[in-house]
Amino acid sequence: QVQLQESGPGLVRPSQTLSLTCIVSGVSITTNNYYWNWIRQPPGKGLEWMGAIAYGGSTYYSPSLKSRTSISRDTSRNQFTLQLRSVTPEDTAVYYCCRGEGAGYYGLDYWGQGTQVTVSS
Repeated sequence: QVQLQESGPGLVRPSQTLSLTCIVSGVSITTNNYYWNWIRQPPGKGLEWMGAIAYGGSTYYSPSLKSRTSISRDTSRNQFTLQLRSVTPEDTAVYYCCRGEGAGYYGLDYWGQGTQVTVSS
């Protein structure tokens, strides 16, 4: 059974770097044709795709967040990590990791339960 689990701090100070890890079980993140995405939902707003890392290691980013975002992976631990630099209160959101068939909203079939991140001093 495929499972994804986000982990990371619930509170981040403004200007710091947010780092979240998604631990994947039940499937290898190097399995062909799967993309591993990060999506967030600010309070009272819709879903926002942030970026993805593909099965081969290529990365893709939302143009609006590209300058502040990095996604990496540790294949030995079967996990991938989001880093968002220079956070502001507008980055407060529930952050999700999920599996898809592309970089974006295409074919998203498994999601983590989401983790609340608050940016506040």
